[in-house]
Amino acid sequence: MKKLTRHLLYKGTDIDRQNVVWNIAGSFVYAFASMVLSFLVIRVVGDEQGGIFSFGFSTLGQQMFIVAYFGLRPFQITDNKGEFTFGEYLEYRNITCILALIFGALLLTFRHGAGQYSASKCMILILLVIYKVIDGYADVYESEFQRQGSLYLTGKSNFFRTILSVSAFLVTLAAFEHLLLACVVAVAAQMLGVALFNLDVIHALAHVDWNKGEGKNRALFRSTVFLFVSTFLDFYVFSAAKYAIDAKINDAASGYFNLIFMPTSVIYMVANFIIRPFLTKLTNMWLARDFDSFKKELSRIGVVILGLTVLAVGATAVLGRWVLSVMEFLLGVRYDGMLVQYHGAFIVIVLGGGFYALANLMYYSLVIMRKQKAIFIVYLSAAAAAVLLSGTLVSSFGINGAASCYLLLMVMLVVGFGLFMTGVYQNEKKEYAGNGGSEE
Repeated sequence: MKKLTRHLLYKGTDIDRQNVVWNIAGSFVYAFASMVLSFLVIRVVGDEQGGIFSFGFSTLGQQMFIVAYFGLRPFQITDNKGEFTFGEYLEYRNITCILALIFGALLLTFRHGAGQYSASKCMILILLVIYKVIDGYADVYESEFQRQGSLYLTGKSNFFRTILSVSAFLVTLAAFEHLLLACVVAVAAQMLGVALFNLDVIHALAHVDWNKGEGKNRALFRSTVFLFVSTFLDFYVFSAAKYAIDAKINDAASGYFNLIFMPTSVIYMVANFIIRPFLTKLTNMWLARDFDSFKKELSRIGVVILGLTVLAVGATAVLGRWVLSVMEFLLGVRYDGMLVQYHGAFIVIVLGGGFYALANLMYYSLVIMRKQKAIFIVYLSAAAAAVLLSGTLVSSFGINGAASCYLLLMVMLVVGFGLFMTGVYQNEKKEYAGNGGSEE
């Protein structure tokens, strides 16, 4: 089985073409699964359980994924100089995954003790946390695949792992109509997927350094702590409206909001198709102090993202009501009119998704520039705004208020990142020119 898996993933000679094709395939399947799972769970076991699943899979579980992830991916894939070995990244990821599991368990214990969550809800949520933390563990391998110039292995891993775990989950859910059992099976399938498509395949790469140095965990912590806090705050900002709905309304509303929130996954996926293949190239341009090419490449990617956002918003304005009515039809007669009433919120969310994609481009640019503190400042400001806005808007306007909150916060990220990125670029270019065009 291991030889077959390694042959399946590590095959082919046209690396550039495979990188593009498999990155698209893996990202598409991953994002598509995230979109349709909530819909299918609601269809099979109802809106209350569907809402619990939506919140656990796309919000709480993903927040604990961020703890496991610890902001390492952008740092690791742009570590072209080999500042840290894979062995050191892996050891550090082991620690962050354990912390994520502990934090998730403590949070749910508190919620249950305070009477906010039932025991059955906590059991489903902790399984989804475990599922997402395993995803975070796999990410350190997939980041190394990309750092080694084999992005296609990352795409293949995402593709096959997602199909395996999601298929196991859906088959179990359809057969038994029991969400808790389906989550148990999904976790087991996720573990098997990591064993087959990450732990084994990494050995097919020739230049992976498994050595570990003294004090490297502390050095990695210092290098990535601002990225982690920033990424954690980023996801809180991204999900503030969902947290507010969970706290202020009910589980069913969480499910409905996640359904109209699905296009953001498509937008984020398409943005990653565009951004990720260029990260190594952008990093090399910045390290070579080729500022004009760096700016030109960033501008070109940004224009593509803006163009796609305009198209997406236009399509949602024209076809959104029809799309929502089709979703209602697929969910069943009792859901007639439940989603179409949020057509305006649907448009607002799609527009916010476009701003989020643009913010991510700027975020990666600041990572390449190694300006972690600037990233932290932007996210901290946005998180403070999220705390002030989300509860008030959701309490006053429900799901429409949640959509407006999301858009406002995404605009804040773009403005903040844009200001810092422009300032850093101009200062670095001016300093480089002042040194006669050469580094000291």
